[in-house]
Amino acid sequence: MGKSRRNKRASHKEFMAFDGFDDGRDSLKAEREKAREMRASQWWKRQLAKGVCHYCGRDFKPSDLTMDHLVPVARGGKTTKGNVVCACKECNNQKKSLLPMEFEQYLESLDKDRTEKTEAREDDSE
Repeated sequence: MGKSRRNKRASHKEFMAFDGFDDGRDSLKAEREKAREMRASQWWKRQLAKGVCHYCGRDFKPSDLTMDHLVPVARGGKTTKGNVVCACKECNNQKKSLLPMEFEQYLESLDKDRTEKTEAREDDSE
């Protein structure tokens, strides 16, 4: 490779490393590390030991609960005691990156759909 091509490649790398360019990867990486540290903490282990999903309220073995960010990291949430809760895998997968209010609305819409389907079946059987 010629010397001028190497210099162009180096200048491109320097541009991409410029402090003003933030693609969010560093902050996501830092939050993932904080979450790993928190999962190892006694505080988190006590939360798991309670064995209750924050969203559905059902009881689970601690090994069946996951850490969920109320305000997801992808939406600016941080890994703090006030922003993480125990959630069963089903609820955590359903919540995805929704905010608590959005998730509540989603669950209400599911309940409404189920109720309407049940009522329709009852009407059909009469």
